[in-house]
Amino acid sequence: AKIRIYLAVFWGDIALDDEDLNVFQIDRTIDLTQNPFGRFGHTTGGFGDHGMSKKRGPLYQLIDRIRRIGSGLEQNNTVKEKLPLKFSGQSEKNRVPRAATSRTERVWPGGVIPYVIGGNFTGSQRAMFKQAMRHWEKHTCVTFIERGDEESYIVFTYRPCGCCSYVGRRGNGPQAISIGKNCDKFGIVVHELGHVIGFWHEHTRPDRDNHVTIIRENIQPGQEYNFLKMEPGEVNSLGESYDFDSIMHYARNTFSRGMFLDTILPSRDDNGIRPAIGQRTRLSKGDIAQARKLYRCPACGETLQESNGNLSSPGFPNGYPSYTHCIWRVSVTPGEKVVYPIKSICGGEIHKNEGQIQSPNYPDDYRPMKECVWRIAVSEDCSVGLTFQAFEIERHDNCAYDYLEVRDGTNESSPLIGRFCGYDKPEDIRSTSNTLWMKFVSDGTVNKAGFAANFFKEEDECAKPDRGGCEQHCLNTLGSYQCSCEPGYELGPDRRTCEAACGGLLTKLNGTITTPGWPKEYPPNKHCVWQVVAPTQYKISVKFEFFELEGNEVCKYDYVEIWSGLSSESKLHGKYCGAEVPEVITSQFNNMRIEFKSDNTVSKKGFKAHFFSDKDECSKDNGGCQHECVNTMGSYLCQCRNGFVLHENKHDCKEGMKERSFFLMAFTEFEIEQHQECAYDHLEVFDGETEKSPVLGRLCGNKIPEPLVATGNSMFIRFVSDASVQRKGFQAAHSTECGGRLKVESKPRDLYSHAQFGDNNYPGQVDCEWLLVSERGSRLELSFQIFEVEEEADCGYDYVELFDGLDSTAVGLGRFCGSGPPEEIYSIGDTVLIHFHTDDTISKKGFHIRYKSIRYPDSTHTKK
Repeated sequence: AKIRIYLAVFWGDIALDDEDLNVFQIDRTIDLTQNPFGRFGHTTGGFGDHGMSKKRGPLYQLIDRIRRIGSGLEQNNTVKEKLPLKFSGQSEKNRVPRAATSRTERVWPGGVIPYVIGGNFTGSQRAMFKQAMRHWEKHTCVTFIERGDEESYIVFTYRPCGCCSYVGRRGNGPQAISIGKNCDKFGIVVHELGHVIGFWHEHTRPDRDNHVTIIRENIQPGQEYNFLKMEPGEVNSLGESYDFDSIMHYARNTFSRGMFLDTILPSRDDNGIRPAIGQRTRLSKGDIAQARKLYRCPACGETLQESNGNLSSPGFPNGYPSYTHCIWRVSVTPGEKVVYPIKSICGGEIHKNEGQIQSPNYPDDYRPMKECVWRIAVSEDCSVGLTFQAFEIERHDNCAYDYLEVRDGTNESSPLIGRFCGYDKPEDIRSTSNTLWMKFVSDGTVNKAGFAANFFKEEDECAKPDRGGCEQHCLNTLGSYQCSCEPGYELGPDRRTCEAACGGLLTKLNGTITTPGWPKEYPPNKHCVWQVVAPTQYKISVKFEFFELEGNEVCKYDYVEIWSGLSSESKLHGKYCGAEVPEVITSQFNNMRIEFKSDNTVSKKGFKAHFFSDKDECSKDNGGCQHECVNTMGSYLCQCRNGFVLHENKHDCKEGMKERSFFLMAFTEFEIEQHQECAYDHLEVFDGETEKSPVLGRLCGNKIPEPLVATGNSMFIRFVSDASVQRKGFQAAHSTECGGRLKVESKPRDLYSHAQFGDNNYPGQVDCEWLLVSERGSRLELSFQIFEVEEEADCGYDYVELFDGLDSTAVGLGRFCGSGPPEEIYSIGDTVLIHFHTDDTISKKGFHIRYKSIRYPDSTHTKK
């Protein structure tokens, strides 16, 4: 059974099986966009073929041959018979399972692992990846080489899984080693390379229960599969025992529900101590031993990475034993040479069309007191191109200490291109001839990581007769070239020819969109999609200046569609064709999709449209409006719902013009210091919005007062206490009741049937009375703006009844239901009583009355 894993975090990486390809598929064309015409790519390791030899390079062949000799797969010409390989440990049949792959096809042939580093990594990250690879090389016979034309290779990249890698060699193409966020640490990269070499996680081996305890209740929900055991057929120990110190072991709290909760608890040793697990510092002795067995490394010999040193045969000077086979590898960075006695020498003459130069000891810190001079020569009639992948040299304003000097020629007297130091990568460099001179100098103090650069022959493709195959314009770039087109045209699929342009992502606040070829007729079979994106809180409007497409109202031939959003799943504003110019269209949010299609027959002139973006102040906090916010071009305004008016601050809404109720306050508890005139502690209640309104009461003592009723829909309440006696205080309930006494003036005011008029129908079982009082000598005019009350022949269910006086004994002005009176109503006196009654069944919208006082000499009740 294989473990299927799809998610990872720091410390909890993933070992992917080769059958997980359907989840994490590597794009074989990574970074080919930097090299579209098959020229040499300048990223570390290069991607693709790059026109190099189809045969494996000599370094690869040499290392592979050494592996085969060391493993007994190929005879050494100097040995008369096969040399037996000797390994310490148990025999094949007594192997104890350990978390290394048992499938031979997953082992990299000859221990050679080609690699490519993706272009999205920084120079310091690239250097750290190389340090991790050198760490494995130093302690094992595994070798990492930059990929040439090998079919199987690893790609340092960033995948959704975060920190993850395939276990061993997958074969048949590239495979990912994902170094995601928080994974770019030396120990973690060494760990992920362990997966590449062929190691599973140590805690997944079949016999792990003899060594650790999995505490499942502490594991994060959904992460339990990371702690499953491997099947015996998937792993092989090669005689190595369980390794608590392995860099492939999870920590005690990996995927834990809490930082201090264990998910893996190691068993105690003979001294009662639990060994530490989960280190990410270096390879353990067990990691090294197992890797050397997995790749059948020679029993003696090592990898030498120092700048100088010594080596000796086994047993020296007392004599070496019989049947001994040893291999030593001396490894230096590109730009250095190895001489005997063993010593690395930097600099030299380089006659190649492409290659790499690195500072001494890169990616580790360069050594003090070094001076390296390189003379690079490429083919005649070409220039030298130089690009930097990483750069970190001791900083100084004048680069007086450590520096890299580049000159345009063959010697120190050639024109100076630049002297570089610090941490910023120099710009790409192009020589004027086929030679380039470089010198690196370090003093005896501060040392840094140094630099890594690629050099290559640079030729001007645009100067050739065919201009690189470009149909219209050719632009030479360092290491390549680009074709471009006239305005209104775009590059075709071959990136050389030009065709009528259309579509694209537009992020300007305003601009113009036209059909391809405008103002000429648009071409047939075009499909153009413009995605217009404005900043957050903005809306986009489109106004057509000219519009002429084939078609009529059906729009099934040529048409343009406009959507509120970037996909065709968004809201569709409309589908347009013909000669009628569409109205201005405004998006719902901050993006819009405009899609144009033409068929293969009739073509017209097309369209020209202007788009402009306007900030939608209403999209954030409703523009500060209490009720409704209306966006306008360049501004916005607030509006109130029916029955409310806008406050003076232009944002809030108030009911000041909506006289429909009165305010009532009823006390449930009352205990305030007693005084005959309530001079000390007291509660004052005013009939209105301020303390200047009429006083409804000044209250104190222990007796609960009668309910207080305001004549309108507002009440001002003030509580005062002095510095002496304190009492329990008061508690009151307030409510808004329908009806009330309303003062009538010459300025029209509004009266509504109920508090939620315009939002809900009036409630049932209501009896409300409003007394409208005007100045003496004046009369009242009442106009029903809206009237919707349950209809009945005698208005016996719900009705509005008007009386020309103080109460219901006065002269009646009418009882109304249904759609109400058709004309204005005028009183004889200066007072009108309005009685509104509803039953408990059908309810309607209600009524809205506008009233005012007038001086009218006639005594009639209705307008003539």
